Amino acid sequence: MERSRTWGELAFRPLAAPWSEALELFGFAGASAPAPAGVEAGWGAWDGSRLVGALLFERSGPVALLHGPVMVAPPTTSPEAVLDGAERLLTEALAHAERAAIATIFTRPQGLDRLWVRAGFIPVPEAELPGALRGRPGVGLFGWRGGTALWSTASRGAPRNNSIASDR
Repeated sequence: MERSRTWGELAFRPLAAPWSEALELFGFAGASAPAPAGVEAGWGAWDGSRLVGALLFERSGPVALLHGPVMVAPPTTSPEAVLDGAERLLTEALAHAERAAIATIFTRPQGLDRLWVRAGFIPVPEAELPGALRGRPGVGLFGWRGGTALWSTASRGAPRNNSIASDR
């Protein structure tokens, strides 16, 4: 049986506190979710009146941690269609980050490396995550910096080793 390329016209719009619909979707999918009190913003994808996708945004100053995206699709839906829905939720989150002056966004890979890399996220060490956002479930970390910001770990206490340049 050939898989469908889409699952209908999804509607994308912001979610509102107390985030219960999104948290139920995270629970249904078996995905870890943030505490409702820590969520600043969220976006959902609806198939008619049913929420089928969600992405939640936890913030600490100019830094945020994304939770999700979680997408629940019928078994006939192609992986590309699901990834397209997740990408649209991420696009909404990045637009929000720009408006809210958030300089850095982190996320857990969740097997969505393709999505993160397409959006400009790169793998980063766990030490880059601010203390206020540590302790969340998951393994691995991707980071995104807005504008032309570059990653540098030199400010984390270890001076850069420039001995190679000075030995020449």
